[in-house]
Amino acid sequence: MNNTPFVYLVPSVLHDAAAQTIPAYIIDAVKDCQVIFAENERTARRFLKSIWKEIVIDSYEWFAIHKAEHDLLEAFRQKIREGKNIAIISEAGCPGIADPGQVLIAAAQEMNVTVKPLVGPSSILLALMASGMNGQQFEFVGYLPIDAVERNKAIGALESASQKKNSTQIFIETPYRNNQLLETILKLCKPSTRLCIAAELTSPDEFVRTKTIAAWKKEKMDLHKKPVIFLLHG
Repeated sequence: MNNTPFVYLVPSVLHDAAAQTIPAYIIDAVKDCQVIFAENERTARRFLKSIWKEIVIDSYEWFAIHKAEHDLLEAFRQKIREGKNIAIISEAGCPGIADPGQVLIAAAQEMNVTVKPLVGPSSILLALMASGMNGQQFEFVGYLPIDAVERNKAIGALESASQKKNSTQIFIETPYRNNQLLETILKLCKPSTRLCIAAELTSPDEFVRTKTIAAWKKEKMDLHKKPVIFLLHG
């Protein structure tokens, strides 16, 4: 077995119908691996089968990434010590970006293993690319607080930071709370602040629009249960 293993960061599709967004060389990387750490094993198996129909799924050792508890980290380190090449696969998009796989990647770096990031779709970057907002100064802040008071403070702080730094503020929400978040943004932000809504990226129903808060207030949007990236620029 290889004494200097690789850890491949394998991007996955953002939508089941978008296999064309995955470069062909991803298959070569998977072929070079013996172990797979996946955020969701069931969907990762389906994804790999969709891009490489001849794959023998059960020829790999599989580990499910949850919050990378102690036992999982130790299993990851052990596979590295055994010299096995490892693929890390996110639930959607790129491993390590808004993804629990970053803990495993950090462990690989600590062990001086070669980590190979592979090209693929990132909803965060695709949304930024299409937004028309500042792509040289931006910040991804993940999920906003669930508590209404804290959430209101967070939105105000993002708008202020955007104005002060001329930066794009990027954030996400659990799909079933998208409409509530949008309603709050429209209520709190200044009419001239720009908001981009990037929904269902790479799917046949992809939607990316940037408008002022004043303009969005005239629209009827239903984002319930849709994967959405929000971008704000004051």
